[in-house]
Amino acid sequence: MNSGTKIVKGSSSASREARANAGRYGPIVAARTRDAAIGGLAQGGPRKKGNGMMTFRTTRREFLGGAATAAMLLSGVSGARAAGKTASQIGLTFVPHLTPMIRGIHATLYARITREEDFQALFEQRYADEPFVDVLPPKSHPETRSVRAANTCRIALHRPQGGDTLVVLSVIDNLVKGAAGQAVQNMNIMFGVDECSGLSQVPVLP
Repeated sequence: MNSGTKIVKGSSSASREARANAGRYGPIVAARTRDAAIGGLAQGGPRKKGNGMMTFRTTRREFLGGAATAAMLLSGVSGARAAGKTASQIGLTFVPHLTPMIRGIHATLYARITREEDFQALFEQRYADEPFVDVLPPKSHPETRSVRAANTCRIALHRPQGGDTLVVLSVIDNLVKGAAGQAVQNMNIMFGVDECSGLSQVPVLP
């Protein structure tokens, strides 16, 4: 993210109003599709074998350093492991791409607009009180490195050619917001402590 870029945060009352209105007017988008570019470590997590031992999927040729650092390929196009049952239940098409970066996920989501709304305002209001979600100014381009080692999700909205497609860009660190940081955040909520405890470090830019 460029220095000086303003992160939009709204009032708590606006956020509550957005939540209340979310289910009042019916769906405003349809035909959801998601592409996600994923750093190699997201594909190399542990897998438990039948004997209780842990092994790693990085023995697959396409995940080894020599192959992954010079190529981009689809991973699980026939049914992504990360999507699970939820994707089919809500009509979401999810296609992950393995990319030559150490960590991070850049997701591009496409939705067909069925009713006119101020989508930027809707997102700003919905996430106004979420400490780990940044809604960037319109037409921004979030970068995975801007959230590296942070429990932060950055979102930007686009509407190409002003047509009927809404494009939502989202970046996270898959090892923090997508894994350990998310777990700590959930633990904080479960035990009634400050949700941000242990998670307020700033992103580590290269």
